[in-house]
Amino acid sequence: MKRFHYSLETVLNYKTQVLDGLKKEHAVILKSVNDKKEEIRQLNGRLTDYEDSFDETKSAGASIETYLLYDMCIERMEERIEQEKERLVVLKTKEEKKKNEVIDAKVDTSKFEKLKDKRLKEYRVAEQKEEEAFVEEFVVRNMAGESPVYRG
Repeated sequence: MKRFHYSLETVLNYKTQVLDGLKKEHAVILKSVNDKKEEIRQLNGRLTDYEDSFDETKSAGASIETYLLYDMCIERMEERIEQEKERLVVLKTKEEKKKNEVIDAKVDTSKFEKLKDKRLKEYRVAEQKEEEAFVEEFVVRNMAGESPVYRG
């Protein structure tokens, strides 16, 4: 019997390459999401530092200009944090979309993999039946005194 050949192997390979590419793209976007979360965490830390420093300055007493400067810095940091949170939402949306694309591609690829497995099982069953038929014919011919016929 001839060697197993899956007729849709090139399609499966293509689907696998597409899936791998989507996984890489998803990983890049996920890294961006995590980087943005870290950036926001650091900005919140800086905001806390400004607020603590402002509280110390207030208790020690300072000029109006110093108060206004701290107020401007705190306000600007809060605005920046809000902007980065908005960017994070956009990134998360992008990540979710790419994640869904990966899931769809995985489902599509697994269909072809399952079909290949099914066809391979069918091939093995047919191969087993052919081998059993050959053995049976061989035994029958030997019992009948005929010379065995080789199949290759």
